[in-house]
Amino acid sequence: MTTDLSRTTAIVTGATGGMGREISARLAAAGADVIATDLSDSGADALLAAARNDGGSIHFVAGDASVDDDIAAVVAVALSRTGRLDSAVNAAAIEFETVPLAECSDDDFDRMMSVNVRGVFLSMRHEIRAMLDGGRPGSIVNIASTSSFRPQRNQPAYTASKHAVLGLTRSAAYDYAGSGIRINAICPGAIDTPMLRNAMERRGGDPAEVASRLSPIGRFGEPSEIADAALWLVSASSSFTTGHALAVDGGMLAS
Repeated sequence: MTTDLSRTTAIVTGATGGMGREISARLAAAGADVIATDLSDSGADALLAAARNDGGSIHFVAGDASVDDDIAAVVAVALSRTGRLDSAVNAAAIEFETVPLAECSDDDFDRMMSVNVRGVFLSMRHEIRAMLDGGRPGSIVNIASTSSFRPQRNQPAYTASKHAVLGLTRSAAYDYAGSGIRINAICPGAIDTPMLRNAMERRGGDPAEVASRLSPIGRFGEPSEIADAALWLVSASSSFTTGHALAVDGGMLAS
């Protein structure tokens, strides 16, 4: 797929994570001016170097997606650079659970909701306002999960948070379809990222067993495969698609 995003501006949250980094680089390589943000600048140098090697443009801004002022500042940077916001991919998320609901602490539940749900809510709120003010079509992609449909064991707060991301996506898509703003979700399955590897280590999971159990294709997905989906959803190629949950999961939800 060849997609030209020249003369457009995009925001990516969670940009130094496994999927966010690949999405940022892919949008930049397609010509977008990318404002990439994450909690800290750890990993930002590698992200910026990759973009330069591909001839793309990425500007990094450290910020917490669950803090309103931080997200407002990221959107302000985007607007100050080009005067417009055309697309956004909200990929900031955490996952750390290893216990069932009755053992889940208040602090762990609140932390999960703060990043995974509040972060998407705040990001969309500022992104939608900027797109409406700009008076031009826009596209937002939220990274949900196969857990938005099917829970994994001992992940109550994470599962609830990803159900909420899908709910926010569909509600906003319905509200803003008439304004030319398309809002969709990607639901990744088992993607080979540091988050997945850390989760398997915490649970003592064998990678080969996990891959065979979670993917009928029999392997982990690659972050590049999520980036391909994100590129399609932010581009004009998906111009009649909104409110959709696109599973990129190796067939997990079909099994």
